[in-house]
Amino acid sequence: MGIFDKLFHRKPKNWRYAPMVNGYSPIFSQFGTDIYASDVVKQAIKCIVDEIKKLNPTHIKLNGTDPVPVRSTVQEMLDIPNPLMTTSEFLEKICWLLMMNYNVFIVPIYHTDAQGRRYYEAIYPIQPTVVNFIEDAGGRLFVNFQFRNGFDTTVPYDDLIHIKYNYSINDYMGGNQMGQPDNEALLKTLQLNDMLLQGVAKAMNSSYAVNGAVKYNTLLDDGETEAALKELERKLQNSESGFLPLDLKAEFIPFDRKAELVDDKTLKFIDEKILRNFGVPLAILTGDYTKDQYAAFYQKTLEPLIISISQAFTKKLFTRAELARGHQIKLYPKELIFMTVQQTLEMINILAPQGGAYLNEYRSWLGLRPLPELEGKRLMSLNWIDADKAAEYQTNAKVTIDAVDEEKEEV
Repeated sequence: MGIFDKLFHRKPKNWRYAPMVNGYSPIFSQFGTDIYASDVVKQAIKCIVDEIKKLNPTHIKLNGTDPVPVRSTVQEMLDIPNPLMTTSEFLEKICWLLMMNYNVFIVPIYHTDAQGRRYYEAIYPIQPTVVNFIEDAGGRLFVNFQFRNGFDTTVPYDDLIHIKYNYSINDYMGGNQMGQPDNEALLKTLQLNDMLLQGVAKAMNSSYAVNGAVKYNTLLDDGETEAALKELERKLQNSESGFLPLDLKAEFIPFDRKAELVDDKTLKFIDEKILRNFGVPLAILTGDYTKDQYAAFYQKTLEPLIISISQAFTKKLFTRAELARGHQIKLYPKELIFMTVQQTLEMINILAPQGGAYLNEYRSWLGLRPLPELEGKRLMSLNWIDADKAAEYQTNAKVTIDAVDEEKEEV
């Protein structure tokens, strides 16, 4: 747990549990994992995680509506989060923790200079087993973490990036009133799915069971019975046609066994019912989706997560003064853009002649990072004029042409 070396280690003096509006104690254990034994659940979450890890986190500063990239220790940290992770691995880690626990805590490591400016060094997602929200005598909020190895530490809440999922009735945590994932309804569906799968397995196993009996129409002693069984086994092993030769003394009696398998519509219904809990259509899971289906998946499932992650990072990585000056963390979805390039270019071609957007905005629409050299630059066509001045422009042009013609005649 060396990542906490530069953080607050002890509880503040005269601490108490932070108050909650609903009256519950702000003590939360991390976290239930029963539903993650299901392959469908894992596949659904992986669909979301694999898209989130494609994002490009970027430190920008808004100049009006023009996003300007900023080279800073924040950006350096986002490019190389820590010695253990790449950017995609970091995003993958926090997304898995968020989807599994409905909460993820991230610790940025930084130092300050004499003027109070922060210089970031690394950033780590953590996996506590118990989380306690406490406050000191002055009302400042802290979070006490306990880990599986017995390590215990307390960190000011202002120094933590806390992303919540399904943030509803709990004051501090995502999930239900106890800060836990509310999986009760989903577990019932998963249990039904497990029963169906067990039924399919039993039906398959039954096809390998005894399918008939051989009745000998005579009395046999123990020795003759054993010899008859060996003869039957020899005939079974030597039969390549699938037919069993028997004499008049033996009669084959087949068992009428009908294995009832679950129809594919029922299994598809159960799978889709599970997937709906995570906002993942079956077409996304199988990879056989259209542009419109991906656009719906992006807007319904991915975009809310992207906004939550972006705002959580922005709030905690910048001071109030920096926020007021327009500093933000944006997660640019270069690989997630569901509009075709042709459609995007058509939109740009409509706006560009009128100077309707900055060049960096065009890059953003294409999913590309803004460039510093394009800051504040707009282009427009000289073939376009103000509609209110069109008549004046045409009149002046005509006068100029007439004057030129008169000069020619005089010459």
